[in-house]
Amino acid sequence: MSLRKLAKETVIYGGSTVLNKVLNLILVAPYLTRVFKDDQGEYGIHGLMYAFAGFLLVTLTYGMETAFFRFGNEEKKRAKAFSTAAISLMVSTLFFVALIIFFSPSIAGFLTEPGDWLYVVYFALIIGLDTLVAIPFASLRLENRPIRFGIYKMVNVLINAIVMLLLLEVVPRWFNTDTTWGSWYDPGKKLHYVFIANLVASLITFLLFLPYYTRLKGGFDRQLWRKMVTYALPLVVVGIAGMINQLADRYFLKEWLPGTFEENKLQLGIYVGCIKIAVLMNLFTQGFKFAAEPFFFRNSSRADATKIYADVGQAFTLVGSVAFLGLMLYIDIAKHIVASSFHSGLAVVPVLLIAYLLLGLYYNFAIWYKLKDKTHIGAWIACGGALITITGNYLLIPTIGLMGAAWSALICFLCMCVACYWIGRRYYPIPYPIGRMVTYLMLAIGLFGLSEWIKPMFPGLPLRLVVNTGILLLYAGLIVALERNGLLKMLLRR
Repeated sequence: MSLRKLAKETVIYGGSTVLNKVLNLILVAPYLTRVFKDDQGEYGIHGLMYAFAGFLLVTLTYGMETAFFRFGNEEKKRAKAFSTAAISLMVSTLFFVALIIFFSPSIAGFLTEPGDWLYVVYFALIIGLDTLVAIPFASLRLENRPIRFGIYKMVNVLINAIVMLLLLEVVPRWFNTDTTWGSWYDPGKKLHYVFIANLVASLITFLLFLPYYTRLKGGFDRQLWRKMVTYALPLVVVGIAGMINQLADRYFLKEWLPGTFEENKLQLGIYVGCIKIAVLMNLFTQGFKFAAEPFFFRNSSRADATKIYADVGQAFTLVGSVAFLGLMLYIDIAKHIVASSFHSGLAVVPVLLIAYLLLGLYYNFAIWYKLKDKTHIGAWIACGGALITITGNYLLIPTIGLMGAAWSALICFLCMCVACYWIGRRYYPIPYPIGRMVTYLMLAIGLFGLSEWIKPMFPGLPLRLVVNTGILLLYAGLIVALERNGLLKMLLRR
């Protein structure tokens, strides 16, 4: 498979797998930040519950997607690997969802307040349904069927948006809530209706995949299941640590900011709103991850596999650096993704963009421990990153507030990149052009710094955008001068 095809699949997987985030950027985030513009605290709870969902999804899938890639890579073994993984997730999901619902008041008390227990129930059901479609979605990726993958993801996103708008806009406008028909609707429970819309979308996505569960031809192979679990369990540690590194800052801000609960909740809402801008980089990173993981496994037997992986890392860094610089040069436009009441937190955006770029590099560097069955080493690296995240947030949030959470993420992902790269050189050396990759990023950061330095000289927005466009063209020229035909040859390599 050529890198051109990987780029194509990155676009398809990224645009579909994280289309809910794309929709956040063009509809949901602008809409919801305006719905909650006078109550940023509620929007903070929204972000906190989705962070909780991230932890749930990692726990309930317990690495079975990657194990399926590992043991179902050969077509003749795929049916048995699929059915074994799917049956395992069905049984465990039913048990854990029931357990979470039973303890929902206690979990809600830990996250926000005991009275929010219904939020926990919503997300137990949402993530339970999402877990049951994880292996079918992974099967589409392994079978190289990104179009169907994208369609199913799009259905999920569109239903989520349509039901949310129906509940928040159509019902209160067209039905009198004082009548019997409309008496069930409570205008004060907008956040409930946002979560209900997600639940409806997850249910319909599960129904789309229901035929997969009616033809589990491979049966349940206990011996294979033990191999899959042994392989996957360290990835659970990796996943949980990864969620700490990416999402736990929401909880830490609520707990470690020096204000009252309501004041901290307000700051959390502002931080979550600004993340919606930085998530543009995360879209690229997540789309790359979904396309690259099966790509790496499919090409692992090639003689030039390490060269291909090095080329992927180089191309990723270049595109990510362009994305960082482009977004920051046009931040005066991009900031309107969220309501103006959230703009006080914009300083976190450049730091988080670089952090997400480093996270994508970590995904590149981490392939060696999956290919060499050294997932336990990946678990140690991820745990080290989680320790850095917790320590950084604990030390920095009380003193520099929202910036403390952003800088903790950047430091964590930088340390994980370095550790994964250096340890990987021992077990599976990949000739990444580190010098060029660092140059791409440092040039982008330097030109952003230049833009900020000369910003006071161009007070008008139109003139400032013209100057920043010139800076972006300067970056493109520097890259062309640096690479000449190198990247073109790399992308054309089969």
